[in-house]
Amino acid sequence: MKVLSHTLGFPRIGPYRELKKAQEKYWNNQITKKKLFDIGYNIRKFNLNEQKVNNIDLLPIGDFAWYDHVLNISLMLGNVPIRFKEEINNIINIDTMFYIARGSLHDKKSLNASKMTKWFNTNYHYIVPEFYKNQSFHFSSKELLNELDEAIKMNFNNIKPILIGPITYLWLGNKIQNNHFSRLELLTNILSVYIEILLEIKKRNIQWVQIDEPILALELPKKWLQAFKNAYDILRDNINNINILLTTYFGSISHNIELIKMLPVHGIHIDLVNGKDNIEYINNNISKKWIISFGIISGRNIWKTNLKKWYDILLSIKKSRPLLWIGSSCSLIHSPVDLNLEFKLNKKIKNWFSFSIQKCKELSLITKAINNNDYSELVQWSESIYSRKFFKDITNIKVQKKILLIGNHIINNRKNYNTRSLLQKRKLKLPFIPTTTIGSFPQTSDVRKLRSDFKSGFISYDNYKKNMKKHIKNIINIQENLDLDVLVHGEPERNDMVEYFGENLNGFVITENGWVQSYGSRCVKPPIIIGDISRKKPITVYWSKYAQSLTKKIVKGMLTGPITMLLWSFPRDDISPIEITKQIALALKEEIYDLEKANIKIIQIDEPALREGLPLKKSEWNSYLKWAKESFHLTISSTKDVTQIHTHMCYSEFKDIIHDIIALDADVISIETSRSGDNLIKLFKNLNYPNELGLGVYDIHSPNIPSINKIKKFLIKALKNISFKNFWVNPDCGLKTRTWEEVKQSLYNMVKATKILRKKYNNF
Repeated sequence: MKVLSHTLGFPRIGPYRELKKAQEKYWNNQITKKKLFDIGYNIRKFNLNEQKVNNIDLLPIGDFAWYDHVLNISLMLGNVPIRFKEEINNIINIDTMFYIARGSLHDKKSLNASKMTKWFNTNYHYIVPEFYKNQSFHFSSKELLNELDEAIKMNFNNIKPILIGPITYLWLGNKIQNNHFSRLELLTNILSVYIEILLEIKKRNIQWVQIDEPILALELPKKWLQAFKNAYDILRDNINNINILLTTYFGSISHNIELIKMLPVHGIHIDLVNGKDNIEYINNNISKKWIISFGIISGRNIWKTNLKKWYDILLSIKKSRPLLWIGSSCSLIHSPVDLNLEFKLNKKIKNWFSFSIQKCKELSLITKAINNNDYSELVQWSESIYSRKFFKDITNIKVQKKILLIGNHIINNRKNYNTRSLLQKRKLKLPFIPTTTIGSFPQTSDVRKLRSDFKSGFISYDNYKKNMKKHIKNIINIQENLDLDVLVHGEPERNDMVEYFGENLNGFVITENGWVQSYGSRCVKPPIIIGDISRKKPITVYWSKYAQSLTKKIVKGMLTGPITMLLWSFPRDDISPIEITKQIALALKEEIYDLEKANIKIIQIDEPALREGLPLKKSEWNSYLKWAKESFHLTISSTKDVTQIHTHMCYSEFKDIIHDIIALDADVISIETSRSGDNLIKLFKNLNYPNELGLGVYDIHSPNIPSINKIKKFLIKALKNISFKNFWVNPDCGLKTRTWEEVKQSLYNMVKATKILRKKYNNF
């Protein structure tokens, strides 16, 4: 039987970030809803065409989302947070989606956005579903059916709708209000909607439905494992003549194979890139009546696949398994769209890469090779993979010698926190409950144009520097007028917190259009790590030193930490991530030394990706956390005790690794709390956290401006649990995506609320 190819999803942003641009114009009332919908239609049509042209046999439908695919499922189920229900009059549409994702203002009442957190161990963020006891669900948003009908009308007949599975959906959500219930109590109600949806899909003569249950890669509690059997038995009893491809990704599933093979489904997709399942073991344990889809093309990295290697493996499997599919390891939303849009990359280096469209080509090539029993085209495709090893810029002997000298023992020369704290307080002379921001300020069109003109060669470096200084001076003046206590230079010279450092370190290459979605309209362009990493010259020192010269207040130096640099780049696949982070840490260590020489007294090393790097299986956490902490310690290992080290983290679940965060031993941790509720406040109280702590008092991803009273209430609650002597006040995250009007008013309210609280604690 013929082997078939498919993808688990395609990037939804468009080749030129058409979705992002349309979203932001719509939010700013610059385009109509019809224009927005037309752009969405064109993106979906483009995606299907590109996959069809590249001979993908089964095309995904339901991978498009106006903001987030998990939020799509919430709206499909009618799961709208209670606080929004009165405001929308039971109307669920695209505006409802944006309200939930971004927050809204109704009748002068500010409604908080739903919590946003990381999609498993990726840099994609999803909108967390909210559940409450005895909740009902109903088939509300018909977006998936509309997109199926749209594809059929466009004559795409080989289509495969995608749904997040009911168990994964429940797992991803949070309980609100009364916590004394299990999310699994809601399963029966949710399944009734899934049955209704699947029956509608069946009416359209669809043969296969992809149901994503990535939590099968986790080490699940027994009751959740049992729920799988119950749920899929119910689906089977109510649905006939439609095939379910149970889809897993991001990790191995061998530990759950006994459960999986008992489920009444018709196929299983396995991620063989991020999971390390024994392919023979899987093949032998899955019924020959089932389809097995092997995900061999990485959906999360940009390196070409060694197709000849996989040809040999899969050809052997095909002899014993007639029903075989080949797919991407996961959805391609984590990969850029098209390598052909890269015009400036070194041609030899460019030939090592494969973006989403090229990954479809890879799938087509290997499927054709196996079906025809002819691998000649694969050999030609893979030639560049072998040429990488001999490229001169890969290896740096000096860097490798430094890594060898470090060995396995990271020595942190800093004294204990109590000693450092005394030295820092004497030096910094800050008021109690100091205010600061996380780093970036609005990236206006003028700032972006200035960077673009310089990169394009339209203006000289001297001209660029002169104008960039004007922006920095303006940012410093604004902060002084707001009376913030610790200032930042605002990062106008930086396009992105990771890409900027990638541009200034050896071992990285930067793309022109290698964009991927992080959340909503937020896209990032991860740099690609191709070789050993070292610092070319000081990166941030000039700008930090200039900013500090403009004010008597302290200006923080701003760096991106080694773990975040690794995880928010496309890393090389020929050495371990441990070695990569050590190389980055050594480069940052040199930068810190130069910042200290420039009299920068506070240095912030951002590690928002720390939690993201955790393996999916808890049994593997300790190994990762050990080297993650060591990389941070290596970065600051020679820092002076009087230099205050800050770190920042956001939009992740920190409860399970809070002791490891503490073990980083940063002098101050600033952390997102506005969407996380009271949980983090209580957590730090129970731990009696010894170092200083900055809690994000408002959500920078929402256009809502927090009132003085709202911030004050938050601070009162926080200061009941955390000593004011160790407490900082800051926004959740950087401010680059907000307007100056929003930033000034929000920070004014933040400082005002803090000053009110200072008066209260003045006599303590």
